[in-house]
Amino acid sequence: MKSFYFFISVNVLTLMSCVSHKSIVSQEDIDALDSLVKNQRFQIHSDWLYPQASIALQQVLNSGILQGGNNANSISLIGNPNFIRISGDSISSYLPYYGERRMQVDYGGRDSTIEFEGLVKNYKVEKNKDHSYTISFEAKSKMEGFKVFIELTPTLKSDVTISGNSRSSINYIGNVKPLDE
Repeated sequence: MKSFYFFISVNVLTLMSCVSHKSIVSQEDIDALDSLVKNQRFQIHSDWLYPQASIALQQVLNSGILQGGNNANSISLIGNPNFIRISGDSISSYLPYYGERRMQVDYGGRDSTIEFEGLVKNYKVEKNKDHSYTISFEAKSKMEGFKVFIELTPTLKSDVTISGNSRSSINYIGNVKPLDE
C-alpha cells in the first residue's frame, strides 16, 4: 500500500512540474505594445538567428568557422549590427544571413545580408488572444523580394521570419523598442 501512495505522489509531482508557466504581463505592458504597433514606429534588434538547417549548411557551419556556442541551428548576433526599422509605411533592414541561396547571387558574394529599404506592401496587423501582435508584409531589396512575418509580445520580445525569392527562410529572435525621433 505504501508503494501505491508513493507511486501516486510521484505521478502528481511529475504532472505538476510539467504544467506550463505563463508569464504575467501588466496592462501597462499591453498598452505600451498597442501604442508601439499602432504608431508603426519601432525598431527590432535580434540577438539570435535560426537558419533553416540543411545538410550542406550544417556541414559548413559545423566545420569550425563559427565562434564557440554557435552551431548550424542557432547563431548568436550579440555584438553584430542588425535591425529592422518600421517608420509609418517605410522600412529598412540590415540582417546577417546564413543559409542556402538558390540563384541571383551578387557577383563577388557581397549580398550576404538581407537589406531592404523603401515602402512596405500588403502591411497587415493582427492582434492575438494573448495580446501579442502578428505583423506581415512584403519588402524588396535591389534584387530580391521578401515576405516578412513578425510576432511581437507584450514583454517586447520579437520573433521575425523572413523568406526570400532566392534564399531559404530564416528566423530572428530579439527585442523591439520604440523608434527614436
